[in-house]
Amino acid sequence: MAVNDSVNILNSAYLAVEYIDSFLPDNPLQQPFKNAWNYMLDNYTKFQIATWGSLIVHEVSYFLLCVPGFIFQFIPYMQKYKIQQDKPETWEKQWKCFKTLLFNHFFIQLPLICGTYYFTEYFNIPYEWEEMPRWYVLVAQCFGCAVIEDAWHYFLHRLLHHKRIYKYIHKVHHEFVSPFGMQAEYAHPLETLILGTGFFIGIVVFCNHVVLLWAWVICRLMETIDVHSGYDVPLNPLHLVPFYAGARFHDFHHMNFIGNYASTFTWWDRIFGTDSQFIAYQEKEKKKQGITKKKAN
Repeated sequence: MAVNDSVNILNSAYLAVEYIDSFLPDNPLQQPFKNAWNYMLDNYTKFQIATWGSLIVHEVSYFLLCVPGFIFQFIPYMQKYKIQQDKPETWEKQWKCFKTLLFNHFFIQLPLICGTYYFTEYFNIPYEWEEMPRWYVLVAQCFGCAVIEDAWHYFLHRLLHHKRIYKYIHKVHHEFVSPFGMQAEYAHPLETLILGTGFFIGIVVFCNHVVLLWAWVICRLMETIDVHSGYDVPLNPLHLVPFYAGARFHDFHHMNFIGNYASTFTWWDRIFGTDSQFIAYQEKEKKKQGITKKKAN
């Protein structure tokens, strides 16, 4: 009975969104996107699309999303939004990070990406435009992937902080006490495999079109680069996501090393109390700000 009720609720929600979508104006980018997608299908094999297409989507998305945070360090006005203002970025650290990223991307992640084609073939995942899910279905699927990845990340990330194994694997990622966007995937190769596994679980659960692979890649990179950016910028659209952790939440993890283990949402840390030090820190900072305002007045 409960299962039937849940199915009915989901169907009703789907119909409601579909009804609202029917009143929205046509997307002017849909036809060019359709033409580009069909051109890709006509000129490249599925293996090329799944492998090299996925690599291009990842690399282009990653470094483009890193650009705003990289530029912020040169804009004095943006420094008031930097969380750890006493720890500016340095060229030496950024160059070291970039070199490690290239190694991880091409020697760790690329071999995994090469399995994408065989995954889509084994599960009969379609590539055709006509089979592509609607935008709201993609949004729901990406959110579902984020929920699954977040749970995996919380427990495995917390395990990597165990004193017996921390120095062998996860310490590499914590080399930067004050993180910056490009550092999001700066990690030991084993960590890339361990925490990266969570990315693929949602794909196995939800994937009904190859476009979800790319949509989820972009969403995940957008989130992880944002929380590692080192800047808490107002009007950040990601803050509209319910229970979104954000840069300040994860920045404290790099500064404190303990607590705030989740990747995207705050609920696991709240349930297990691993955000207690962060909450205490926030309250302390609020008191400081209050005292400063009183003195200024």
